[in-house]
Amino acid sequence: IQNTPIQNPTKRPPASRHHPNETLPKHTKRRTMVFYFKSRCGEFTMYMGKDKYENEDLIKYGLPEDCWFHVDDLSSAHVYLRLKPGMNMDDIPEDALLDCASLVKANSIAGCKKTSVYVVYTRWKNLKKTASMVEGQVGYHRPENVRRMSVEKNNSIVNALNKTKTELYPDLYQQQQDRQREMQMAKKQARREEEKLRKEQELKQKQIKEERSYDRIMSGEKMLSNAEVEASVDNSAAEAYEDDFFLKDLLPF
Repeated sequence: IQNTPIQNPTKRPPASRHHPNETLPKHTKRRTMVFYFKSRCGEFTMYMGKDKYENEDLIKYGLPEDCWFHVDDLSSAHVYLRLKPGMNMDDIPEDALLDCASLVKANSIAGCKKTSVYVVYTRWKNLKKTASMVEGQVGYHRPENVRRMSVEKNNSIVNALNKTKTELYPDLYQQQQDRQREMQMAKKQARREEEKLRKEQELKQKQIKEERSYDRIMSGEKMLSNAEVEASVDNSAAEAYEDDFFLKDLLPF
């Protein structure tokens, strides 16, 4: 899949205007220009790069929540939909799918001239990039996880999305690192909570077992004879024993 520049992109302003006295990180020589859009429902953010070179950074520094869209068999922009944590492709609302598909169609030189096109989409983590691929070209780790939908030309949707368009120069690498750190911390916390719950359940089971244990109830240490019981109330246990002994002597055989 190849990528072409979106139509009429905003010219890049001087670097000093956006990054005064800023030293860029070692992982990149420049910040990537990214166009951000808000979905019509207001719940999701969509974004895409200026051209195929910008999209290389988007391919490299995506987030696990990102879902990628592209016109099938035609050159187009790469559009990403940022899902909520825990969402999968089945959870994407139809309106959000239509927003992304319409946007990617409108930013395809050949696709925008057609009445309808097919759009493919998949999770960012399913994108595959090899050294032999040209800029803007991607493959898939699992082609069976790629979905395909048809979309017709819809200027009203595209116009509504363009009204929300903003141009930013994010540090994509740092965003990815921050998100990975958040996920690692969340996993550690989940493991701690699971371990705590496991220990609590083990303790509870042990207590239940002890309460139901016959050996514990009937242990010799804790059993008392009748005489011991009587003696615990008063000192008549010995007298009761002696009375019983003399009574037996008086009875006939």
